[in-house]
Amino acid sequence: MDAHAWCTKAQVVVSPNFGARPAGMAVDLLVIHNISLPLAEFGGDYILDLFQNRLDCDAHPSFASLRGVQVSSHFLIRRDGQLFQFVAGSARAWHAGLSQFQGRQACNDFSIGIELEGCDTCAFTDAQYLSLTRLSVCLLRHFPVQHIVGHEDIAPGRKTDPGPYFDWQRFQQSLPGWMVMDATD
Repeated sequence: MDAHAWCTKAQVVVSPNFGARPAGMAVDLLVIHNISLPLAEFGGDYILDLFQNRLDCDAHPSFASLRGVQVSSHFLIRRDGQLFQFVAGSARAWHAGLSQFQGRQACNDFSIGIELEGCDTCAFTDAQYLSLTRLSVCLLRHFPVQHIVGHEDIAPGRKTDPGPYFDWQRFQQSLPGWMVMDATD
């Protein structure tokens, strides 16, 4: 990580969808998501385009609801493990939406968002778990992270990702000494 928390191992694709974090706000939460565009289809540039406000919403019928949406994440991990970064870790990406964690609202203010290319109906790949572990270790060294949760944990009833096929136990075992999925602590 450099001084602004750009990961030197990631391919940078800058998103315009970010803002400053509140002054003095510590980044102490990692949020794991899943994303695919169209749903359950992988590869291509649709996710990159979405995070850059360049998605052709006429390219697929399911994209109609994304017209005018401005979102981003700090990171995306493709099915083959390739890592992209859209927003500096020192900045606030727009990944969490309406959210709260342990009584704190607006999780974008104090979290890092990591998108896994996937969906709620399929398993993630070995390459994704390896890349996620490496990225998480780096982020845990750079930020005072206290919790690692799924999007579903900070927006219950509204979000379901990373979904039932994300192997929390496997991820937990790859980070000795860290407790993941601890939104209720």
